[in-house]
Amino acid sequence: MLDVTDVKALDRVFQAIMTRMVATGCAPHHADLAPALGATTEEVRQAVRAIFTRGYPGWVHPGTDLIASFPPLNSQPTQYRISVGGEQRWFAQCGFEALAACWLFPGRTVRIQAPCLDCAEPMGLELRDGRLEAVDPPTLVGHCNSPWSLLADPSNIPFM
Repeated sequence: MLDVTDVKALDRVFQAIMTRMVATGCAPHHADLAPALGATTEEVRQAVRAIFTRGYPGWVHPGTDLIASFPPLNSQPTQYRISVGGEQRWFAQCGFEALAACWLFPGRTVRIQAPCLDCAEPMGLELRDGRLEAVDPPTLVGHCNSPWSLLADPSNIPFM
């Protein structure tokens, strides 16, 4: 039995999801995870929901139990394309999460490509183990449109 109140059990589910996403580029269905976790499909479905309700910044596709986003990766295509070894099969949740994806591929060069959301010009960078190896264009910057003033009162943050 998979106990959704047990942090170690949820960690096993988290690891199984992330491992599958790294291997395939897509989030697994809870029915695919159940046998490997020695759990029922319903137990895994509840565990996935429990991971998200505890503040993990991912989500299921609205009206379903299908994992849409499991940061730093996204199961649904986004403009943030991630390639490893010349193969593009991953997408990041956002531009900043794309940077974190390099830690999922230790010792390998991770290429991130996206169009500028303002002018649509192509942008790209390469990272290996957290180090920038290439940036194009060299003037590339990141922008985060977050209401940081909300941090003064954490009760305003919807997922806290």
